[in-house]
Amino acid sequence: MHSIVEEAKAISSQIIEWRRDFHKHPERGFKEERTSSIVAEELRKMGIEVIEKVGRTGVVGILRGTDPGRVLAMRADMDALGIQEENDVPYKSVNDGVMHACGHDAHTAMLLGAAKLLSGMKNKIKGTVKFVFQPCEEGSGWESERNEDRSGAAAMIKDGVLENPTVDAIVGIHVWMGLPSGTIGVKSGPILASGDEFEADFIGKAGHGAYPHLCVDPIVMASSAVLNAQTIVSRNVNPLESAVVTFGAISGGTVFNAIPEKAKVIGTIRTFNEEVRTLVSKRLGEVLENTAKALGGKCEYKYSPFLSPTINDLEIAKRFRRVAEELFGKDKVVEPEPSMGGEDFSFYLKKVPGLFFLLGIGNPEKGIVYPHHNPKFDVDEDVLYMGSALFVAFAVDYLS
Repeated sequence: MHSIVEEAKAISSQIIEWRRDFHKHPERGFKEERTSSIVAEELRKMGIEVIEKVGRTGVVGILRGTDPGRVLAMRADMDALGIQEENDVPYKSVNDGVMHACGHDAHTAMLLGAAKLLSGMKNKIKGTVKFVFQPCEEGSGWESERNEDRSGAAAMIKDGVLENPTVDAIVGIHVWMGLPSGTIGVKSGPILASGDEFEADFIGKAGHGAYPHLCVDPIVMASSAVLNAQTIVSRNVNPLESAVVTFGAISGGTVFNAIPEKAKVIGTIRTFNEEVRTLVSKRLGEVLENTAKALGGKCEYKYSPFLSPTINDLEIAKRFRRVAEELFGKDKVVEPEPSMGGEDFSFYLKKVPGLFFLLGIGNPEKGIVYPHHNPKFDVDEDVLYMGSALFVAFAVDYLS
């Protein structure tokens, strides 16, 4: 284990160089042409079998060991966000309005680092490693598509990333501003929430703002419905469970002195288990529709399930924790609080057991304090070698 850490440290500058290059040239979901071509080229240099255009712009590297054995997949996402970067750094984004504001550039670089190290240990590996470089984790910028078509994970699964050879387990990483730099977050069970969308159209009767008694006001319907919906979490969900109902936008009308015919709300539902997810989505529809009915109008409610909760496998989490503690010491490994954020890594975990783990990057001394999706987001590059080392050590352990 000690030698793996030293070997990862030895290529730290290469990992950082990759990360900075990806950061400087960010690409949105399903448009990662430059990124994926570089990934494929680097994997080929390492002598790793490469499959391109998996899930549109995804890349899969396959490293076969000395015997068939088990198959471990390791995943990194490659896409950036539609954010204008505000950092003043040499590797600042050159693509206007696009930025790696979530750390996917670091994920890609760390997995390339792991591939480089494992390719040099090929004769010591008993099974097979699949390096999964995934497009479009954020799922944004594709609102015209169906939910299931906006996920790079779903697209790669559809294209057979978990087959030929069949994957037995999968691990993925996310740099995490909420943990001190160099801290490793490992947790079994739910670590991230579901991420579903809803929209509701309130339909009334339009008319003059001076004569509300001759109208049916959809803005009053929508406003009342937003308030009524707040009782779902407080009165329908078990207090020992977690759920969020957020209304992200409300719209209706165009002028100050008229009551419109329609108003619209959109929002998101977040939960950690499927029963609560079903309950909240059902109750929300009932509350919105019946609020509209009580006020003399009508509501058309549409619920669009997207991301399932990200639920880590107990045994793989235990095994990974042991490996991480052997690598970096027990004091560096913590159990993180679950987050209401969502991840399309959950699509993989519905198919095979696995683990989504965190690598802390928060470092106030370096000014690395801005949250994910912030225009000033950055990572502590000095700990990226740890991610590569963790991938490598777990692969060696699991395939043994």
